[in-house]
Amino acid sequence: MEPLHPHHRRHPVGPQSGGVALASRERGLATAKRVSKKRNSYFSFASERREETLASGFTLIELLVVIAIITIISGIIFTSQSSFNKTLILANTAYDVALSLRGAETYGLGGHALSAVPTGYGLHFDRATPGSFLLFADSYPAASSGSACHAPTNTGGGLDAQPGDCSYESGTGKDTTVSNYTLGNNITVSDFCAFAAGAWTCASSHGSSLATLDIVFARPNPDPLMSENGLYSSLSPVTGACLAITSPLGGSRYVSVAASGEITANAASCP
Repeated sequence: MEPLHPHHRRHPVGPQSGGVALASRERGLATAKRVSKKRNSYFSFASERREETLASGFTLIELLVVIAIITIISGIIFTSQSSFNKTLILANTAYDVALSLRGAETYGLGGHALSAVPTGYGLHFDRATPGSFLLFADSYPAASSGSACHAPTNTGGGLDAQPGDCSYESGTGKDTTVSNYTLGNNITVSDFCAFAAGAWTCASSHGSSLATLDIVFARPNPDPLMSENGLYSSLSPVTGACLAITSPLGGSRYVSVAASGEITANAASCP
């Protein structure tokens, strides 16, 4: 048998070799235990920190920031809602006044009668009572061929007869109050104006000489018949009117009446 080459010699397997392998295995197990212990320690620390954070809750600064944000958002919402409500209520009131004018027109042109004689109907605005206005039947005085605001009529009481003088007169036996409207929500007719002879006259502006304004509708003419301070003038008739509806919370809406009978609930402004 040929002798083995030196580098082909087999290493002996004996107690010494087995001890080396065992020691190596033990070192590996020890290393794994240290790694596992370190990992467990890290997760335990993270868990403890998380528990501490949950237990501690929000800090004072965080609470103050949240409260400030909620306060700002709530203020914006409440302010916007209040402004919206104010605008909506004022607009609805202006439309109610315009509808009241339209109702008087319907009554007057439709020949609605309190008696056998058709009667004109109108609205009466008084500077002394800015929070209300009247719907009235222009039934006084009796029909007359000399009426200042109506064309000559048949005094015999026929359908063409036109009582009234196109202005409101209170008292027993005079014009009939159909309804007294209160605006509500402290909203007022802060100003009303009449246009006649090329100039405006108002209750609170332009000289403040207008104490009352009457707007009457009577058949068969759809044009409104308007009187200043209880007087109708056929020589220089009022050809336009404007009402300023104002809220104590701020803001105004305007209702205009043209000579043609056009009623606008959202006019640009009064003079």
